[in-house]
Amino acid sequence: MTAGTAKTATRWAGLAPLKHRNYALVWGAGLVSNVGTWMETVAVGDLVADQTGEAGWTALVAAAAFLPMGLLGPLGGAFADRLDRRRMLVWMTVLQMACAIALTALSFSGNVSPGAVVVVVFVAGCVAGVGFPAYAAMLPDLVPPDQLLAGMSLSQAQWNLGRVLGPALAGLAIALGSYTAAFAVNALSFAVMLVALQALRLEARPKPTDNDPLWTRLRIGARAARDEPGVRSAILLISVVALTASPFIALIPAMARVRFGGDSSLTSQFVTAQGIGAVAGAIILPQLAERFGRYRMLLASFALLPGALVLYGVAPTALLATVALVAVGASYMFVFSGIGTVVQLRAPAELRARVLSFYFLALGVLYPVGATLQGPIADRIGLGVVTAGSGLALLGAIALLWLVRPQRLAALA
Repeated sequence: MTAGTAKTATRWAGLAPLKHRNYALVWGAGLVSNVGTWMETVAVGDLVADQTGEAGWTALVAAAAFLPMGLLGPLGGAFADRLDRRRMLVWMTVLQMACAIALTALSFSGNVSPGAVVVVVFVAGCVAGVGFPAYAAMLPDLVPPDQLLAGMSLSQAQWNLGRVLGPALAGLAIALGSYTAAFAVNALSFAVMLVALQALRLEARPKPTDNDPLWTRLRIGARAARDEPGVRSAILLISVVALTASPFIALIPAMARVRFGGDSSLTSQFVTAQGIGAVAGAIILPQLAERFGRYRMLLASFALLPGALVLYGVAPTALLATVALVAVGASYMFVFSGIGTVVQLRAPAELRARVLSFYFLALGVLYPVGATLQGPIADRIGLGVVTAGSGLALLGAIALLWLVRPQRLAALA
């Protein structure tokens, strides 16, 4: 390979997974589905913030969506290591569509309330919690191992591109006076994912040879996650990130409406800014990782994310907060993709879904816990103070780990 060819290959390393048909199908359908999901997410957050005027309620809605995803993840992982993952995802997608239709019907009837929204969002979170380990564990079946970081980064880019397009469309729907339209589009978007799942061409997985009961399978997965040093460190670090940094996502609608006195358009602007940053970060991360090394990039991201959160928290105007959110989105994507890649690479293939489910258990439980703690505190001392403080708390935790248990960070290399 010539120097010029190598440079071109490095430049486009982040897009290489899209050359694989199966990955491209899932990525494209996931983008459509995530646009719908973000339309619903922004509409739900804005609806509750508008009706209550309290950050605590918006945090509660986020907790209702993510807490069951974490708690039920190990159950979904145990199923995903035994059942046909594609068939399992088809059924989970159908159930998620049903939840979106229920929310659409509630909004259309005019009887939607914050309590009803929390209930529907909670049910949808339960379904997603069971299904997501199968979706995550399927990624190494779609791309070769040397493109796994790029595949994860592109998956994050897809999710955040939905974050760019979805809020803009949600803002348009809300401006026209219709939360119902945002919920209905999300219901329809799941149909695209169903078509893509049916079109996949996957090699048959070896049938599980064990006949262990469910509890035993869960115990085996937990033991595998505990015994692998890299996975153990990844779970510890994502726990710290989820508790300190991640709650900024749930508090964006309150930041827009309460701190800056904006409306649904400012909520959409903030979410879109974070999405733009994440998409840009996802595209450049594989190139930076090839040049500087994946481990060095992960360590750098542990400094970049706290700094970006502090800038976002202290921003005196909505415009500066928007700019800071671009940096937050990019650095948060660096952290999330970097840690997640460690788990994908280190988890035994036959236990991958279960090991991943314990990783998502930490994220899914501690993110809503952090959000429900930070929301009420923000109502008392201010959203900006809490957001900046969360960044400093993350930086302090990483620094303490570096001084007291440096081997925990070294295990990610």
